[in-house]
Amino acid sequence: MTTQEVANKLVEYCRKGDWHAAQSELYSADAVSIEPKGARGPELTSGLDNIIAKGKQWENSVEQIHSMELKGPIVSSNHFSCTMALDMKMKGMDRMKSDQICVYEVKDGKIVKEQFFYPV
Repeated sequence: MTTQEVANKLVEYCRKGDWHAAQSELYSADAVSIEPKGARGPELTSGLDNIIAKGKQWENSVEQIHSMELKGPIVSSNHFSCTMALDMKMKGMDRMKSDQICVYEVKDGKIVKEQFFYPV
């Protein structure tokens, strides 16, 4: 798949909330995931199995997603980005809004790196 095709599929899966299918189909086995310093959870997660486990842990911490809006993708060479705005309630916390920029690197038709930028 081209970077554009990977980007389009990822955004399509994310809009449906089907994170697991996106990761299983589009990510490389040795992909890495980077969160901002100070975020809950690990700053660096390596390997698809660990990224999937991190995603499940996040899903289990969410009580309700009131709305989610994705814009993009914007594609350039072997990278793409999108924005994600969430209005959600995490378990044991007040309802909150989260805006982030998500940047991805694609190699050989698979996502090899994801990095998220949001205030912590």
